Amino acid sequence: MSTRLKSPYLTYLSDLVYPIVAGLISVIVNYGGTFILVFQAARVAGLTPDLTASWVWSVSIGVGVTGVILSWRYREPIITAWSTPAAAFLATALGTTPYAEAVGAYIVSAAAFVLLGLSGGFERIVRLIPSGIASGLLAGILLQFGIGAFAGVTVDPLLVGLLIVAYVLLKSFSARYAVVGILGLGLGLLVMQGRVDLSGLQLQFAAPVLTMPVFSLNSLLSVALPLFLITLTGQYMPGMLVLRSDGFRTSANPILAVTGLGSLIMAPFGSHAFNIAAITAAIATGREAHEDPSRRWIAGIAAGFFYVLVGVFGVTLAAVFMAFPSTFITALAGLALLGTIGNSLATALANPVTREAALITFLASAANINLFGIGGAFWGLVIGLVAYVGLNGRLLTRDRSIAKMKQETAK
Repeated sequence: MSTRLKSPYLTYLSDLVYPIVAGLISVIVNYGGTFILVFQAARVAGLTPDLTASWVWSVSIGVGVTGVILSWRYREPIITAWSTPAAAFLATALGTTPYAEAVGAYIVSAAAFVLLGLSGGFERIVRLIPSGIASGLLAGILLQFGIGAFAGVTVDPLLVGLLIVAYVLLKSFSARYAVVGILGLGLGLLVMQGRVDLSGLQLQFAAPVLTMPVFSLNSLLSVALPLFLITLTGQYMPGMLVLRSDGFRTSANPILAVTGLGSLIMAPFGSHAFNIAAITAAIATGREAHEDPSRRWIAGIAAGFFYVLVGVFGVTLAAVFMAFPSTFITALAGLALLGTIGNSLATALANPVTREAALITFLASAANINLFGIGGAFWGLVIGLVAYVGLNGRLLTRDRSIAKMKQETAK
């Protein structure tokens, strides 16, 4: 009797653990890998510690709340994050733009995203992209993370080598335990080696600081417009393709509108922009999060909760994540994304009609071309679509693409 009562309960807990860990890993990778750009931008702008903490608070709370709302509403793992390319852009732009004018530019950019989401135009663009091109783009974006997982052996052979061996062994027994296992094993080894020094940290609540925005033509053209374009092409486009590649179909319109509205509300407190995540989202949308896609939305809720937790304590907990060695973060991210990289490559090359264009998209995206301040995801997509049109004459609808694939197979 007790076994019968206990088994469903244990199964339920087991189903919760994997997506929650996937959400946690995505948050660790985000803070440990890219959040340093926010601190660099704050330093360039000459912000006080209070204003810097307010920036951390606003972007973390905003990301967490919007992620929870979207994941709960649509029952899909809609992971939101701050715009990494935008933070990199601000690390230079804030050196010549007064902070109050930058806040005004954040508001204008966020309002533009709300209007774009309400118009529905972005979703129509996303639907035109063939699945092979989308998968090639995703695989190319994530390739460097997969390579980085193994490149770390040169720098930190014991830690990274142990993670790789543990991943392979755990994967051979149970794929569900692999990522959870290497996270726990890696943290345990770091603690044993004394490589995570948290002795000087003190838990302190972050307090939002309101900055009255100033609007100017200069900040509109030099900050708001680049911020909008960089976030749209570098975050929203690949982020939506990540969702599509893993079979999730939530429209881009509410995602744009909700994250844009959240950015609009948080902008006066320092938040530059947040949006649907791309690379860290793939950790929560793939099979590693849960074999059942209908359970992966829990990862979105978990990630949102952890973001809010970091936001409440501001710089303190952000510093905890950033205290982890870069090799650990890189290896953890790369190994967690191996399944997604493999599935994306398989999908990209499966259809003979789109195979060569998808391969071009993959290579162009992996090359991480950077022109005119716009990153590799955008150029990889553009080059892939040009190749697709050149090889096929025009963009095919899904039905025509499938029909042509059957004809090619029959030959």
